[in-house]
Amino acid sequence: MIIYQGVVVVAMARNPSLIRAQPPMPSDLTSSDCSVLRGGASFRRRELIFVVNPRGANGTTGQQWKKLLPYLRSRLGNDCNICESLTSGPSHAIDITREAIREGADAVIAVGGDGTLHEVVNGFFCSGKPVCNHDVNSSHSTALGIIPLGTGSDFARTLGWKNDPHDAIERIAKGLKSKIDVGCIAGEIGESHYFINVADIHLSAKAGYYASRYKKFGNLCYVIGALQAFFRHHNQDLRIKVDEGEWEVCSQVTALCIGNAKYFGGGMKITPNANPSSGDYEMVILQDFKWYDFILKLHKLYNGTHLSVKNVSSRRARSIEIEEIGSSGSIFVQSDGEFLGFLPRKFSILPGVIELLC
Repeated sequence: MIIYQGVVVVAMARNPSLIRAQPPMPSDLTSSDCSVLRGGASFRRRELIFVVNPRGANGTTGQQWKKLLPYLRSRLGNDCNICESLTSGPSHAIDITREAIREGADAVIAVGGDGTLHEVVNGFFCSGKPVCNHDVNSSHSTALGIIPLGTGSDFARTLGWKNDPHDAIERIAKGLKSKIDVGCIAGEIGESHYFINVADIHLSAKAGYYASRYKKFGNLCYVIGALQAFFRHHNQDLRIKVDEGEWEVCSQVTALCIGNAKYFGGGMKITPNANPSSGDYEMVILQDFKWYDFILKLHKLYNGTHLSVKNVSSRRARSIEIEEIGSSGSIFVQSDGEFLGFLPRKFSILPGVIELLC
C-alpha cells in the first residue's frame, strides 16, 4: 500500500493493471472493505473502474485525465472506491473490463474517445456471451460509463452529451441507468465482435483504415484517409439479406453504414435516425458515388440531411447479412473505427444488453 497525494493506491490482487485510488481509511478497515457505517446504517461503497488510454489523442487523454483526477476524487471519493486502470496496448481495455465485471465492479467507465469505449464494450462479452460476476449471489450488474476526453466521443454526441468531463462525472455520481443496445458482428470464422456506435463497409471502412495511420492530425485524419481511400476505389455489387428474408442485390455500393448510434468519423451524422435503445439498426447505403459527390455533399453527410440525396437509401433492420458478388476478398469492414477484415459478415442487434450510466 502506498499513500500518494493523500490517496491510498492499492494494486488489486487478481489483476495488477487495476489500480485502486481511494481516500485513506481508518486502520481497522482494509482497502478491500466495500461497506461502511453511515448514520448507524450499513452503506455500500460503489466500485468504479476507470479505464484510461494515456496515449490516446497523441497523449492528450493522459494529460487531461491527470488534471481531472483531483476533482473526480473529491466528487466521488466519499461514496465510491475509485480504481484507475491505465491500458498498456491494444485489447488491454477488453481484458481489464472482463476482469472488473467478474470481480463484481459496479461500473466500468471508458475515459477518452471511441476507441477506448469500443474495447470496453467488447470486454462486456466473451466467447459469444455476456461476462458475468463470479459471485452468482450478487444482486447487481456492472454498468457502462463514459467520460469523453480529447476530441470527444461520437457515441456521446448521439446522446446529446457535451464534451465536458465534469458533466460526465455528475452522471456517474447520480448513478442513473438506462439499457442500451449493442451490435454483434459474426464472420465465417473467429469470435464475434461487438460495437456500440456504427459499423461500415467498403469506402468508408477503407477510409477509416487509412485514417488510423494519421491520428496525430486529429479529426483531419478522416479527410486524409478518405482521399487516400478514393485512389483505385471501385463501387461494388453486394448481396444483402435483411431480417432473415430473401437475398437482395444492391448494385454499385460505394459505402454501407449500419448505425446503432448516429455519428462516426469525428462528427459525421451518417445514420441520423439511429437510436441505441430502439432494438434495431438504421442501415444507410450510398450507391454509385463519384469522388466529387463526396466533396459536393460532404456538408449533408455531416449534418445528417443526406437521406434526401439521390442514390442514398435508408431502412431499419434487426439483422443484416452482407456478402460480396465476386471474389476480390477486398471489401473492408470496420466498426467504431476499428478495422475488422473483409466481407462476408452478419450483423445482429442485442437489445438492452448493457446498462449505461446516464
